[in-house]
Amino acid sequence: MTDTALPDGLEALRRELSLSDVMGLIERTARWVDPKTFEYLPVWYPEHARRALFYKANWTEPQMNKNRQTGVSIHKFEGNIYANKALTMALGLRAQDRPNWSCCHIWGVDDAAYQTSNEVVQDHRFYSCVANMVLLPTPLKAFTDVMEEVKTMLRVCSLHLYGWACDHEVVSDAVAQVSAWQNWEHYPETWPTPDKPSMPLGTVPITAKIKRDADRRRESIRKDLLSAGPHYPREAVERAISYWQIDL
Repeated sequence: MTDTALPDGLEALRRELSLSDVMGLIERTARWVDPKTFEYLPVWYPEHARRALFYKANWTEPQMNKNRQTGVSIHKFEGNIYANKALTMALGLRAQDRPNWSCCHIWGVDDAAYQTSNEVVQDHRFYSCVANMVLLPTPLKAFTDVMEEVKTMLRVCSLHLYGWACDHEVVSDAVAQVSAWQNWEHYPETWPTPDKPSMPLGTVPITAKIKRDADRRRESIRKDLLSAGPHYPREAVERAISYWQIDL
């Protein structure tokens, strides 16, 4: 280590900004889906999951991406497009209504270095689940990526807001930690707790528009299960529909 070596970036930040300061920023700016919207349609795009392949022409042909420099075409795969769409619609917004806002998954594999495959968001049951997402100003999303305390408190809030915690086996330890959470010192006062039901600041009430968009999604899922092409992931979709007990 030389005299010019920098301290850990998180430690440098903590010297300037306390955990309570960070949580205050998130408390005042985050946008949450109404629990009634979650109950109305828990998962919006069960046909999609992180890193799943894209198809066109009603799931009959691969959607390819061509590298302009090499000319090589590769099969396009999902990043976060349909999670973003689900959260946007469940909040009653359009894509152009949310510049510099980012979709943050609440439950996932904890790996700030992004070296581990994230099995939770690769699961069709949880990828577009609106209780598994919160909308944050893009700069604040970095806190949820690298600060475990922040991520845990978002999970605690989601648990008591929606009455749901992800039951994927890879997050069982994290669920146990959240269920036993007792450290309320930095937890936002307006967020729900086991003995204090409340709506976080920024919760968007369900509206007629949100219901219409949810109904259209439900009808699209029903039609695709009947008639989509050979690459449509019927088994994964049916598993997600069954898990959430969605009536099509």
